[in-house]
Amino acid sequence: MCALASIIFYIPILNRRILENSTRWPLELSELVKTHIFQLFIQLKTVNHKKAMAKWGEGDPRWIVEERPDATNVNNWHWTEKNATPWSKDRLHQLFQGFKIGHSDIECAVDSVDKCSGEATVNNRKGKLIFFYEWELVLKWSGKLLKNSKLSHKGKLTIPNLSEENELADVEITVTIDESNDESETLKQFMYNVGRDRVRQQLASYIRELKEEYSKNLILPKKGDEAGVGNSVANFKNANNTRDAVQNTLVAAPKLNVSGIGCKLDVRTLSMTEEFHCSANDLYNALTKPEMVTAFTRAPAKVDAVRGGEFILYGGNVLGKFEELVPEKKIKQSWRLKNWSSGHYSNVIIELEETSSSTMMSLKQTGIPASEYDAMKTNWYRYYWHSIKQAFGFGTSISDAL
Repeated sequence: MCALASIIFYIPILNRRILENSTRWPLELSELVKTHIFQLFIQLKTVNHKKAMAKWGEGDPRWIVEERPDATNVNNWHWTEKNATPWSKDRLHQLFQGFKIGHSDIECAVDSVDKCSGEATVNNRKGKLIFFYEWELVLKWSGKLLKNSKLSHKGKLTIPNLSEENELADVEITVTIDESNDESETLKQFMYNVGRDRVRQQLASYIRELKEEYSKNLILPKKGDEAGVGNSVANFKNANNTRDAVQNTLVAAPKLNVSGIGCKLDVRTLSMTEEFHCSANDLYNALTKPEMVTAFTRAPAKVDAVRGGEFILYGGNVLGKFEELVPEKKIKQSWRLKNWSSGHYSNVIIELEETSSSTMMSLKQTGIPASEYDAMKTNWYRYYWHSIKQAFGFGTSISDAL
């Protein structure tokens, strides 16, 4: 409408120019009119375009140039990304190095971060922050009972799946010990019942700092955010105060219901021996070779007989890891049943001693849930020792057969 009004306004001027150039009518005059109108239209369009671009709040917002302090990434429209991996590794080490977990006569601490592998990034797209992180952590810990021998016992905390895809409460934390005895089992149960919650609190601190602090300045200020810098400083201070308050609350949390710590999961220890009429090498192979394990379990089995290798037997009902392997001598495992409490493993040590006519096998299993103890000895005999003897003929000596 504005352009039309302007053209009407200029009609008398055009008429005068037409009369002045009437000698060139009709063809040349017609071209002159077209030229004047076209030039007028371009001028009007340029003026209106400048007004639309300069006036805030009008037109398609994707094309409005905001009054930005840095004049980049208008409207936060473009994808921006920060690599948070180096910062995350440093922060995770800071959170866990020397992290103490104690109560009454129990004192435990994370001595070092043995493994910290993964990545983390923070992204901004159209003003929305998106966080990606995926970490596998192995923490070395030690502990002692202050009222007993005060001997230090060592173990590991394994966190295989810290990721934005999992709720923090669902993150698996496995507790293991290097050597099994009554004291170390008590410490293991303490770390299982109390230590895992404290570790999750540290993980929560990492995630919170990643989201609240490391992502600063990814969303750039728009018009009207000139005071954004001051607000950012204030928000940073408020975030620190909030973080300190939350941390104080979390540290105090374990004081609730701490009676009976280390005894929430009642456990037992099983010892048994069995004689096999075969060499120690044959029996060792029967327990570690995938094809032989499949034979005596009569079901597909996964067996990776190396330090840290996994085993899964009987359709996933028996599972764990090999902690130590000495051919023909010793097998040490973290061993559990599928229906046990999440993250709880018993420790199994199988030792072989070959004699002139047979091999003596001795087994010690610690950390068996009390409710499973009665059936455990029967199941070891039925599903392991008897099945091995039956599958490979290790139950009867040649002299007995004659």
